[in-house]
Amino acid sequence: MARSETNKETLAPGAWAPFGHASFTVLWIATVVSNVGTWMNDVGAGWLMTELSPSPFVVAAVQAATTLPVFLFALLAGAVADIVDRRKMLIIVNILLGITTTALALLVAAGAMTPALLLLFTFLLGTGAAFLAPAWQAIVPKLVPREELSSAIALNSMGINVSRAIGPALAGFLIVALGLWSPFAVNAASFLVIIVALWWWSPPADPARKLPPEHVGGAIRAGLRYAINSGPLRATLVRAAAFFAFASAYWAMLPLIARNVLDGGPTLYGILLASVGAGAVAGAVILPRIRKALGADRTVAAGTLGTALVLVAFAVIPDPVVAAIASALAGVSWIAVLSSLHVSAQTALPDWVRARGLSIFLTVFFGAMSGGSLVWGQVASSWSIPTALLAAAIGALLLIPLTWRSKLSQGETLDLTPSGHWPEPVVNLADATDRGPVMIQIAYDVAPADAEAFRAAMADLARARRRGGGYGWTLMQDAEVPERFVETWFESSWTEHLRHHERVSGEDKAAQDAVLALHRGDAPPKADHFLASAAKGARS
Repeated sequence: MARSETNKETLAPGAWAPFGHASFTVLWIATVVSNVGTWMNDVGAGWLMTELSPSPFVVAAVQAATTLPVFLFALLAGAVADIVDRRKMLIIVNILLGITTTALALLVAAGAMTPALLLLFTFLLGTGAAFLAPAWQAIVPKLVPREELSSAIALNSMGINVSRAIGPALAGFLIVALGLWSPFAVNAASFLVIIVALWWWSPPADPARKLPPEHVGGAIRAGLRYAINSGPLRATLVRAAAFFAFASAYWAMLPLIARNVLDGGPTLYGILLASVGAGAVAGAVILPRIRKALGADRTVAAGTLGTALVLVAFAVIPDPVVAAIASALAGVSWIAVLSSLHVSAQTALPDWVRARGLSIFLTVFFGAMSGGSLVWGQVASSWSIPTALLAAAIGALLLIPLTWRSKLSQGETLDLTPSGHWPEPVVNLADATDRGPVMIQIAYDVAPADAEAFRAAMADLARARRRGGGYGWTLMQDAEVPERFVETWFESSWTEHLRHHERVSGEDKAAQDAVLALHRGDAPPKADHFLASAAKGARS
């Protein structure tokens, strides 16, 4: 009976249901195999750099070279993933990564690797990962029915941590048994598994589009505009930056901790990483209980505290057994924070901008990891590894109260599904599609006693307009008739305005209803649309 209750709380009803779908099961297994190879590659790269260059800054640069590409390219990747055929994109990127990793393994086997070359290859592999991540996240709804989506996400997270527990330990064993080239070779082979699985998969056809695909530049701007005007997403990004900038010290320093502080070899390094993975798997099992008891904000605070304790333990207790236990705690803390932040980001985003919004989250995540890795590597080079670890622990703890006002999971109560409440706009111009910008104006009649409440409600509505694609928003009051207010905003083209009609959400409708409740008159105010007087490119 106790076991049944535990399963009910740790895994949602039907948590294993996604495995009843062949496409999900095949891609899940292939992803776990590929992630095992990736973790082996990371262990090999980190350990190889300790042999090529003993400098803490250079060793930490391996972590930075892994994460920096995601910071640089994730937003572009998210925009591309929202536009192109995601299956083809995933196949092409995985083929390129397989070729790159094969070249890396051959150079290491030939003894021709240098610190600069290793950083270059690490950067190239990180770039591929940057283009894969948003696309992978975006295809999950195609693999399972909507009601099983949360279970599929939970199983994907479990798969990542299973591979984290297997890959590092296997890499440490192979490095000792065969040599440093072996984890890179296994990683190259693992790409064949994911390529075959993607080739086999036949996704359902996308619904027919009424509008042409977005251009990459416009898609990026739309994603950024949404993030800037989304309070729940901004709060999540603040908390993510505050944690990852200091937690990066653990990942950046771990190869040096194993080699220099603990006087160990690649086997110990693999054991430490495997302990992180095992801790993360255990954390995934107990996390629902923790979240239920603490809530998202306190769960992240507890995970940050656990990470700080791990950094202190590594700094003051140079013992392999203590290090393995601390690494398990690091895994529990890591999954508690990462999962809570990821759920907060997911619930803050509607479907139309999900890949781009998540790519912004990844940009902050990996940007903080990259910058933090370089900073802590430099601190360790200038002073010592324990000094860098203690400084990171203190910084992580200080930022808990400083970022406490940025609350997580605000989006869980929001209705971000399309509401379709905007009427179809009337246009009598044959070339409207090619013209822009578009100006939209709405006049309101507001009683003087309601003016302040109206302005406050309009501030919320302004953020909704901007999230959907609007810019240049203003609210003007008629000097002659003070009860008359005119709302104006612009959109880049008529096509983009039609996209706004498709994107407007239930939350946007609630903001609009709050404004209309203060408008006098039986009929709602009319929206007037004005287009640029000539098509783009026709101006002199």
